Amino acid sequence: MNKPAIRDAILQQLRADLALQVGAAQLARDEAISEESRAESKYDTHGQEAAYLAEGQAKLAGEIEANLTLFTAMSLPDFGPTDVIALGAVVELAARSKSTWYFLGPRAGGLEFQIDGRSILVLTPQSPLGRQLLGKRAGDTVQMPGRGGTTTGQKILSLA
Repeated sequence: MNKPAIRDAILQQLRADLALQVGAAQLARDEAISEESRAESKYDTHGQEAAYLAEGQAKLAGEIEANLTLFTAMSLPDFGPTDVIALGAVVELAARSKSTWYFLGPRAGGLEFQIDGRSILVLTPQSPLGRQLLGKRAGDTVQMPGRGGTTTGQKILSLA
C-alpha cells in the first residue's frame, strides 16, 4: 500500500474541504455585517444568527487547518504482518466475503477517499473501531455492531 499516496489523497480532500469551509465562513460573515441584516426591531435576530453561523464556520475551518498540519507532519511507518496496529496503519477487515479498508489517522475520522480502486475510510484512535484495532495484529478479530443490535466478528486480513 502506497502510504504517501494515501497521505496525498487525505491532504487533497482536506484542502478541498477547507476551501469550501472558508468560502462558507466568508459568505456568513458578509451576511452578518451587511446593511440588510441590521435589526429592524428588538425581535429581529437575523444579523445575530448570521454572526453565530460565521463564527461556527470559522471554527470548522480552523479544525480543518489543524487536520492538515497533523497529516502533513505525520510519520508513515511500515507495518508487517506480525506488527501491532498503531497510528498510521492501513488495515483490511473482512466479514463474510467482503473486505473493508481503514487508515488509522490522528484526526479527520470519517473522511473517505479512493486509492487504487479501493475505498479507504479514516479512523481515529478515539472511535469505537479505532480503539478495538489498536494493539491487534493480522489474524485477530474485532467486533462490529450489526443490524438489530447484533455484533459480527471481522477478521483483520492485512496490515500495512
